[in-house]
Amino acid sequence: MESGDAVQALAALAQVSRLAAFRLLVQAGAEGMPAGMLGDRLDIPPATLSFHLKELSRAGLVSGRTEGRYVIYTANYPAMDELIGYLTENCCAGDAAQCAPRKTC
Repeated sequence: MESGDAVQALAALAQVSRLAAFRLLVQAGAEGMPAGMLGDRLDIPPATLSFHLKELSRAGLVSGRTEGRYVIYTANYPAMDELIGYLTENCCAGDAAQCAPRKTC
């Protein structure tokens, strides 16, 4: 991943509504979620949601497909993995085991 692409993805996620929308789409899995349902779950008006989804789409983090009257949005998991990989590429001086999330339970 190029640094410019990482900056664009991080900028798209650096807004409360967009981050919440992306997280819901990640949770929805490969099936995705209709835009209307996404807006209802986040209590975001359609025009505002459309703006946010456009920004996430421009950053390559989500994509939409039309099914009948609905637009179904899905998270772009390869792009998410690439961003995480970019952020952790040289993690912990090359010892990724040190970077693993610590369990608190």
